[in-house]
Amino acid sequence: MPSVASLDALHRAVAEFAVTDLDLVIEPPALSAAGQSLDSSGLLLLGEIHGVRENPLLVRALMKAFGLTSLALEWPGELTPMIRAFLASGTLAGHPWLWGGDGRITAGHLAVLADRAAAGPLDLILFDGVIGADWSWSQRDEAMARRILATSPPSARTLVVAGNAHTPVSPIELGVPMGARVAEQRPGTREVQISYGGGSFYNCEPCQFARRADPRGTIRLRQHQGELVLDLPIATEAVVPQRPNP
Repeated sequence: MPSVASLDALHRAVAEFAVTDLDLVIEPPALSAAGQSLDSSGLLLLGEIHGVRENPLLVRALMKAFGLTSLALEWPGELTPMIRAFLASGTLAGHPWLWGGDGRITAGHLAVLADRAAAGPLDLILFDGVIGADWSWSQRDEAMARRILATSPPSARTLVVAGNAHTPVSPIELGVPMGARVAEQRPGTREVQISYGGGSFYNCEPCQFARRADPRGTIRLRQHQGELVLDLPIATEAVVPQRPNP
């Protein structure tokens, strides 16, 4: 069941998602580097490929490991009232932006958000927004960076989760990503890239990763050539809300 098209089916998928602790190993140099990012800038960026079932469990593991209660997601800001109502009541309301199908929003994310809200205060920021028809890729990322900086002060210590093209802290071939804009204003901001060793994901349709690692390997946060890498040996498809675009 990689995608669902009704609120009833989405509610069932959220209820059936097992929110469990991952056996995450954090190597000491990575622990120090990620902690320093949070201490100096108030931010730690996590770059994902959308549509992986394990993504929200990795988010939860990092929040628990670093004692974080502030989370920023690359979800449309227009969903904020609906998600807040869901966390208060357990019931989802319909919204056109819920059904995009690109894997940013999954049943597992909703289950993990409910888990974190039940565990204590949760400061949730949804930082994507409506863009102009003539905006470039870099302009969209600049707007996302502005929203993050405006809503997450350094004292908040926020985990910022976005697609892995948006989290690098220096320019890339596509342009100037959100991470680079954030790092300009918050020096010391670091990025963690999830490295998927193989498996599957759902981004508007079922997709496959090339096999690059032993699926029996360890889920590990490590530092490699100065970069922070989070190894996920095997990925599985998330349950994603999706309806055809009108």
